Amino acid sequence: MGSVSLKIGDGTARFKRATLCSSAVNILMLLSVVTTNLFALYAFTYSPNDNKIDHILHHSPHKNISLISEQVSLIIREIDSSQKKLAQMEKELLGYETIDLSRPNIAAELKLFLQHHQLPLGKDSRTGITEMVASVGHTCEKSTDLLSQYMTYKISGPCPDDWSLAQKLILRGCEPLPRRRCFAKSIPKVGLSPFPISLWKPISDKIVSWSGLGCKNFNCLNTKKLSRDCSDCFNLVNGTESQKFVKARSKNDFLIDDVLALGYGGIRIGFDIGGGSGTFAARMAEKNVTVITNTLNIDAPFSEFIAARGLFPLFLSLDHRFPFYDNVFDLVHVGSGLDVGGKPEKLDFLMFDLDRIMRPGGLFWLDNFYCANDEKKKALTRLIEKFGYKKLKWVVGEKVDGSGSGKSEVYLSAVLQKPARV
Repeated sequence: MGSVSLKIGDGTARFKRATLCSSAVNILMLLSVVTTNLFALYAFTYSPNDNKIDHILHHSPHKNISLISEQVSLIIREIDSSQKKLAQMEKELLGYETIDLSRPNIAAELKLFLQHHQLPLGKDSRTGITEMVASVGHTCEKSTDLLSQYMTYKISGPCPDDWSLAQKLILRGCEPLPRRRCFAKSIPKVGLSPFPISLWKPISDKIVSWSGLGCKNFNCLNTKKLSRDCSDCFNLVNGTESQKFVKARSKNDFLIDDVLALGYGGIRIGFDIGGGSGTFAARMAEKNVTVITNTLNIDAPFSEFIAARGLFPLFLSLDHRFPFYDNVFDLVHVGSGLDVGGKPEKLDFLMFDLDRIMRPGGLFWLDNFYCANDEKKKALTRLIEKFGYKKLKWVVGEKVDGSGSGKSEVYLSAVLQKPARV
C-alpha cells in the first residue's frame, strides 16, 4: 500500500493512498452495507398476511414484540458476520494481518498512536490521500503482547529502561516501532573529548547503558569475540583495532588510502554495515569522509560507543529499507554483516537496496566476507555479477580461524564500481 510522508516540525505524518486493494475492500463493504439494508427493509416491511398480522397486533402483543426482537437479532448477527468476512477478505487482499485494536490486552497508548485520522477537508486533490495513518511495522501484529508492554508507560514521565525490549521487537521484524510520549533515560556524558581526539580516546564505562547486557564494562567485552568484525574491538589503544585499514595483516586487508585512490577523489560520504565499534568510520573521518555506521546493540553498547567517538550510528536492522534517497552514497562498506542468512532472496533484497543508495561510479567495498563453503562463494559471486559492477580489486584468501582451532577459513575481499545504468 503506497504512502506519502509529510514533515511536520520534527515528526513525520504518514498518509495512506487509495490502491487497488483498498478499492476492492471499499466495494465489498459497500455491497455488504447495501445488502444488509435491503435485508433490514425486507424484514420490517414484509407482510405476507395483513389479517394475520392484525390478529397478532390485537390478540398477541407479546408475540409481536418477540417477532421484532428476533428480526433485529438476526440483522445484528448478519452485520457481525459480514464485518468478520470483510475483515478476513481485507487480510487476504493486503497479504498480512493488521493489529487488532479491539483486543483487551492492547495498551491505550498503542491504540491512540495507531488511530486513523481523517483529513479535515476530505480527499487531498494533489496526492489522493484521505487519512493520516501511523507508521508501524505490520509484523508487529505477531508480537502484540511485547508491543503493548513497550507502549505501557506514564505519559510525560520517564520511559522504562527497556531498550533491550525495543531491540527484541526490531529483531522480530516489528520495525519501525511506534513513537512514545515519555522521556528516554539519560546518562550524563561526562568526559567526552572534542573531535577528532574523540576518535581514539578510550570511552568511559560510566557514559553508556549496560542494562540488559551480560558484560558491565568494556574490559569484559574485550575478552569476547562478539562477531567476526568485533574481537577486542572496544580496545582503542592497545589492541589491533588501531591498526585496521592502515596496516594489512593479510592480502585480504585493503588499506583505506588505496581504496580512496580508486575513487579519484570523489569519495565524500559513505555507509558502513555492521561496523563494529566504528573504526572504519573513524579512519574515514581522518580522511574527511563522513560515514554512517549501521548497527544494533547485540551483546554490547555499539551505538553509544560509536556516538561517543564523535561518529554517526544508525540504529536499524538489515531487514528495514535503508532510510536514504537513491544514489546518494559514494561508498558502501560491508563486512561479515552481509551474511544475513536465510533464503537467497533475503540477500538479494539487501543487495538491491545497497545498490539503490549508492551513486553511479560509487564504490562497493566487500571487506573480508567469510565464505563458509565454495558454494557460498559462488552464490555471492553470481549475485555480484548480476549488478554489472566493475571489479577494481578481487582477492580470495585464507586465514587461520581466530577461535584457535587452527583451521583455515576462506575470505573474499573486493572493491567494485557501480556502473551508470540507462
